[in-house]
Amino acid sequence: MKGIYQCSLRVNISYAFNRDCSIISMLISQQGSVTNGSTVQSHVKIPTDGNSASIPKSKLNCLDRSPSSEANMENNIQEQLNQLDTSHNMNLLFLDPWRPCRGQRTAIKGWLVKLRLCLATLCGIEWYGYAALGISTALLSFLMDFSVTKLIRAHLWLYMKLEGNVLLQFLCWTLYPACLCAFASSFSHNICPFSTGSGIPEVRTMLNGIEMPHYLSLTNMFTKFLGLICTLAAGSTVFLGKVGPFVHLSTMLGAYLGNLCSLTQGKKMKAEAEMLVVASAVGVASCFGAPISGVLFSVEVMSSHFALRHYCPCFFSAAVGALTFRLFSVWSGDGETLGALFKTNFPTALPFYPLEIVLFAFLGLLCGAVSCCYLFCHRWILRLTKTNPFLLKVLMTEKGLYSGLVVFFLALLTFPYSAGQYMASKYTMKQLLASLLDSKQWSPQSHNASVQTEPLLEWSSSGISVFHSLAFFLLMKMWMLVLACTLPLPAGYFMPVFVYGAAIGRLLGEGVAYLSSTERISGLQWKSVNPGGYALAGAAAFSGAATHTLSPVLLAVELTGQFSHAVPILLCTLLANALARHGNRPSFYDALSISKRLPHLPSLGKACPRLSSTPIGQNLGTGWVRLQKAAGPAEVQLAVNTCTDAQIPVVDSHESQKLLGFVLRSELQMFLRHCSAQGMEETLDEVCCIHPASVMLSPHTTVEEAYRVLSLSGAQSLFVADKGRLVGHVTWAEMKRIIESLAEEI
Repeated sequence: MKGIYQCSLRVNISYAFNRDCSIISMLISQQGSVTNGSTVQSHVKIPTDGNSASIPKSKLNCLDRSPSSEANMENNIQEQLNQLDTSHNMNLLFLDPWRPCRGQRTAIKGWLVKLRLCLATLCGIEWYGYAALGISTALLSFLMDFSVTKLIRAHLWLYMKLEGNVLLQFLCWTLYPACLCAFASSFSHNICPFSTGSGIPEVRTMLNGIEMPHYLSLTNMFTKFLGLICTLAAGSTVFLGKVGPFVHLSTMLGAYLGNLCSLTQGKKMKAEAEMLVVASAVGVASCFGAPISGVLFSVEVMSSHFALRHYCPCFFSAAVGALTFRLFSVWSGDGETLGALFKTNFPTALPFYPLEIVLFAFLGLLCGAVSCCYLFCHRWILRLTKTNPFLLKVLMTEKGLYSGLVVFFLALLTFPYSAGQYMASKYTMKQLLASLLDSKQWSPQSHNASVQTEPLLEWSSSGISVFHSLAFFLLMKMWMLVLACTLPLPAGYFMPVFVYGAAIGRLLGEGVAYLSSTERISGLQWKSVNPGGYALAGAAAFSGAATHTLSPVLLAVELTGQFSHAVPILLCTLLANALARHGNRPSFYDALSISKRLPHLPSLGKACPRLSSTPIGQNLGTGWVRLQKAAGPAEVQLAVNTCTDAQIPVVDSHESQKLLGFVLRSELQMFLRHCSAQGMEETLDEVCCIHPASVMLSPHTTVEEAYRVLSLSGAQSLFVADKGRLVGHVTWAEMKRIIESLAEEI
């Protein structure tokens, strides 16, 4: 009689699988017996995440009645249980990891939700983003100015301490800015090469719909901020400003605040692109404390099409930024109240004589002519750096060395014991502009020849007349500024041309004041002529002509608070713009876009007018994806895998290519899941909704027209059809490729 073998197994297992970490103790008992050669098979089941994982029955078969076989069987069972226990514990570890301070974190999240709801009752979340953008941009501007001021004061302090030793003073004057600019160039090139230059051409391109994510990274923002501080700390030696790079910094802040507002709202926010437009206005407003001119700058320079819905956000954020910037200046002791950035004392009873309008008009034409010369030299030097093999190699491999040598050469020329004594080289950019806006006459007068103001002492320190000093300043700074534009470091170019225009106006104003005071013009009885008014008009006219804008008019008024000269300044700037725009000449920022081959069509159109007449049908790419309405899951799956566009065109059939509309990529993915769940072969038109195409292009539509339609419509893609037959598909990525291919021919 065969013996009866009984094997019994009792396993106690405890699992922690819920969020409250409660313990569920489970007792799994399983007994199996083998009697008279018959085999009893069973499972050992353990619950894991709601599903049962079982040990195969073959693992529990007691086929051998010997004690050694029984021991082997029990060892195998125990090994399987250990493996299941380990894998289950690992799953619980990844699914519900332990986190500290759960209660406190939950309470904080609750309070944040309540705060968001309270804030949303007052206005939209995006408006808090606009306010935060203005405050943060103003804080960055103040910190930058504070750091630059400290570095420049340290340079001047060291230079004065070395007085008596000309050689050491020369080394201090030249090596200090050269090392700063070499560091800025090398640092920018090694950390983020996209941080060099102004940044305005790239921002203009992004605001026109072209994606350039590298120019909005946090690395770029940090690199540009630090590099710009070093550039500005070089002083008036390199004669560069901060407006352009700071507009770029503000745009980076706007991009991240826009993403933050989207996350806070829990959905895609329509104002993300609007935040970039607002940021470009805040950048100018935070530099000068001038909100109105900042918004006008954004309208004229940054956007080819400015929507009316952007007005209120731009003015609100720009006002917050300007107010915060001025408050920081007051709190730091730089000012007593929220006044104009540059203090002037223009006469208000009789700001100018009626006949001076003719002289202001002449000043506008003069500034327009000089700006044409400056823009020609600027385009020439940019073309030289792109075509000369030696310069091209140096700018590609030895950027730090090139910047250091160029700045050393510029510092050599501005050394106070050399040519610098004729250019007021000890003044900073702000001091230069403040001295040029002085309302007092510098030229010698018969009744007060012994009286000399502080600016006159600096401009005529060498003993020569102010006319020679101003003329020499204009002559030298023209080519020095053109040379400085080739430096591969973060730098702005608006403030230098603003100061240069002020010098042109000052020279004309001093001449008029001198002639009127000495009565050399018969019949002219002008007792008091304000040369500072001519300087202010010249600054607005020259900078406006160089950038092809009118916003410098408002900027000049906001910087000084002199509304009495608003009409002469506007007339001067209009005439300068008319002369500078003649012949469809590119502006300063257009020249930078052309030189960098950026896909900004308005700029490229000025360099190559035939772009406006190039048909879009000649530049359409091949290999674009389209679906027929009877497409099955296999064809849809292939389209989803090979195309990343949000909208995919649908045609009647591949033979006819008759355009029916488009289908969304998300709907195609739902179609695939539906077919997989149902297990049925269905066609596209039976499940998905085919949306009609509201705007279509003709193959004869020009690239410029297609670019404008894509910008104004806000569509993600446009379809090109010829008599109802689909011939192409234009997206922003395709438009970028088309513009870049056309730019290669310029």
